[in-house]
Amino acid sequence: MSSMFRSLSDYNYRLWAGGALVSNTGTWMQRTAQDWIVLTELTDNNALAVGATMALQLGPQLLLVPWTGLVADRVDRRKLLMLTQAVMGLLGLGLGLIVLSGTAQLWQMYIFALLLGITSAFDAPARQSFVSNLVSDGNLSNAVALNSASFNSARLIGPALAGVLIAVVGAGSVFLINAASFGAVLFSLSRMRQKDLRIEAPSRRGPGQLMGGFRYAAKRPDIVIVFVIIAIIGMFGLNFQIFTSTMTTVTFHLDSTAFGLLSSVLAVGAVAGALLSARRETPRLGLVFAGSLVFGLACLLAAIAPSYIVFALALVLLGFASQTLMTNANGTVQMTTAPEFRGRVMALYMAIFLGGTPIGAPIVGWVADSFGPRWAIGLGAAAGFAAAIVGLTWMIKRQHLRLAVHLHSSPHFVISHDGDGRSVDVFEMPEVPGLVAEDSEYESAAVAAEPRAGAASAAGMGVSAGRASVAGTAPVTTGTGTGAKLSVEDERERLRDDVLSEEITENR
Repeated sequence: MSSMFRSLSDYNYRLWAGGALVSNTGTWMQRTAQDWIVLTELTDNNALAVGATMALQLGPQLLLVPWTGLVADRVDRRKLLMLTQAVMGLLGLGLGLIVLSGTAQLWQMYIFALLLGITSAFDAPARQSFVSNLVSDGNLSNAVALNSASFNSARLIGPALAGVLIAVVGAGSVFLINAASFGAVLFSLSRMRQKDLRIEAPSRRGPGQLMGGFRYAAKRPDIVIVFVIIAIIGMFGLNFQIFTSTMTTVTFHLDSTAFGLLSSVLAVGAVAGALLSARRETPRLGLVFAGSLVFGLACLLAAIAPSYIVFALALVLLGFASQTLMTNANGTVQMTTAPEFRGRVMALYMAIFLGGTPIGAPIVGWVADSFGPRWAIGLGAAAGFAAAIVGLTWMIKRQHLRLAVHLHSSPHFVISHDGDGRSVDVFEMPEVPGLVAEDSEYESAAVAAEPRAGAASAAGMGVSAGRASVAGTAPVTTGTGTGAKLSVEDERERLRDDVLSEEITENR
């Protein structure tokens, strides 16, 4: 089986992946149909009302996080998921019947959004951490990436399908389709081979357990920076329903079919990002920061797009950047968290990932109503740039990032940074006469154009000691054992750069 899908060789994960993708897609179809009804049928294109609906759907993720994560760490996750998925299916059925009867009112939408949000708050951390119960250690990193890719792809594919179905069969039928979609995941959970499930010891009962996840995460700066990035992007950037619906109706004066097509092209980029992320052996923290920068650029292009076609093309890049960012963020947190804290830490992650939207969505909706949809997307661009700056600042301060530009011969960059034992990007050294790599499992800590090698994780993956030296100079240390700390004195670095420049000049 291709390395991209190797975790699907596990029977239980294969069942889970299929059912979860169908269920998650149905959930996002319902959320999109609900937002569309609020915007076009229950209000007069009131983006603030859409933002309020999103806040009620996603707010419980933030408010209930101390309890939802603890529940995921203490109970049988399979049984918990069967309960939450069944409840969400019933909510979808009830909402569909109300809409089809023609009696739906705005306050009813608010109530159903809140109930769905409460149920999802317990479902999300259990669903995210359940993947560790399904696969072997060798397939865990790939399963985490595919699980994240499935969830985030459904977040983008679901609205695309909903937009088309709203135009064809109406929003009420979309809710009923969502209700039926939960049958897929319930079937997969019931058919799993329980003897093959990896059962983790539940967290110990005792005082302080409720806040244990907070304390654990606070001691992990690499997890904290991911939380900060996700909070910034999630608050003002992941408001795709507001962006696409208001641009469709207000800016381009088109219907729900055009809205559905926009979501489809957004999904094209998302799927590409998901598959590329699944190919990697381990998630990379650097791609979270790079994804934030590209996300900001994509939002900026979308905000100034002069036509519907140009806007759609910008959404492809936006989908790719958002998926790359979210998959690597999710994988970094989940892969490096101790199993006994995984449910609580993932609850924190999901609370920030989805719970930041209730804060930002009403603001983004107000901006769209007051100044126009383009300014609302501009907030997303600002969020992407701000997140990238925060990530770069963290690397400079905590990992002592240094950047040197060599203009001799063909220009190239040299980047080195100290790790904290959590995640280190290791790069390939360009072929330069006089420069030799010694005793290194990875080639060097210098980059000519693009990073190639992987990252060392907190789960015990260290970078072997290695040295890169220039003929006639003292060695420069680029790796020092487990923990992957890259240590280079400033004076030695300057000496190395001067000699390297002289070697290049002599060989020109």
